[in-house]
Amino acid sequence: MLKIVVLLKQTFDTEEKIIVTPAGVDERDAKFVINPYDEYALEEAIRQRERLGGEVIAITCGSERSQEALRTALAIGADEAIRLDNEALPDDSSAVAAALAAVIGPISPDLLLAGLFAVDSGAGSVALQIAELLRLPHAASAVKVTILSAEELGSLPANEEMLSSTAAGNAERYALVERDVEGDTETVSIPLPALITAQQGLNEPRYPSLPGIMKAKRKPLRTIMVAELIASGVLALESVSPRTARTQLLPPPPRAAGKRIPGEPAEQAAALVSLLREEAKLF
Repeated sequence: MLKIVVLLKQTFDTEEKIIVTPAGVDERDAKFVINPYDEYALEEAIRQRERLGGEVIAITCGSERSQEALRTALAIGADEAIRLDNEALPDDSSAVAAALAAVIGPISPDLLLAGLFAVDSGAGSVALQIAELLRLPHAASAVKVTILSAEELGSLPANEEMLSSTAAGNAERYALVERDVEGDTETVSIPLPALITAQQGLNEPRYPSLPGIMKAKRKPLRTIMVAELIASGVLALESVSPRTARTQLLPPPPRAAGKRIPGEPAEQAAALVSLLREEAKLF
């Protein structure tokens, strides 16, 4: 039986038109979805539960609107959902990580899963900071995950390419993780409890079914306020002080019209080099 926590973030749909203002993304007409990489993490959690038994708890940090993402996660197959209200939190990854770690710590999950990064910000540090705060080993960019007992791991044939961290302790279970390393893969084993971040290709996320949507309405979804965590002593006030600040947010410059270069291949090549040097300033 595994207790699995999945970190989810509600992000705007990057397939839709996005309007960027100096204050941030204009949310009035934006469509919001579960961060795609977090969908892989959720699907993996459900598959591991189906194989080994246990429960899946989806957790997000966000406004009331982010409950839509949690309801979707419940409809897909999560057993429980928790929303950490972000109203009292600064827009700072270390503060968010500290607050989420205070929520996750008492749950004592056997496995913490998250997406490799969030598509709205391009950042992926929150889950890693949580692992550091909770003293969990981690494996990033997973494309395959197998949970094994210590005996099963020990019975595997020796493989010099498998990097093992089993010396970190005598755990009862380990995660054998095949991870993407920029065009190749490496296999690592880490003792549980641990954090694993999901890369595209780990699995094929399922869609919510109609029975799942109906069941989701009866599954527990609770909200935790930052003030509750501070009052209970599990979160220090200074840990949610911002360490970074965003000073400006700008959309990418509009793409200029293309140019057609006439002439023979040699003439075209010379003209292209001249444009790259004089206009694009690439060299």
